[in-house]
Amino acid sequence: MSVCYIIFSPSLNKFYTEITQEPVHFRIEKHNKHQYGAHRFTAKATDWELYLLLEAQSYSHARRMELKIKKMKSAKFIRDLKENLDMQSLLIQQTL
Repeated sequence: MSVCYIIFSPSLNKFYTEITQEPVHFRIEKHNKHQYGAHRFTAKATDWELYLLLEAQSYSHARRMELKIKKMKSAKFIRDLKENLDMQSLLIQQTL
């Protein structure tokens, strides 16, 4: 199963959006242990937590969702997306 996920770091007060086919809890653990390298954005913190998970129909669908979220460049958009199920549905439909 492919998913688009958003993690949040309270210490940085930042979001990070990514896609995966792995279980998300494994990915978060890797981010927190800096297993993706010290040069990566997520290496700036060790308190990443799952903020939002969006299931996709395929890996390419998850990628389109990721790109649309990143294109918005807005923490407000991400917060609104979490709170609004209709907004989530619209995002999923627009990126099919």
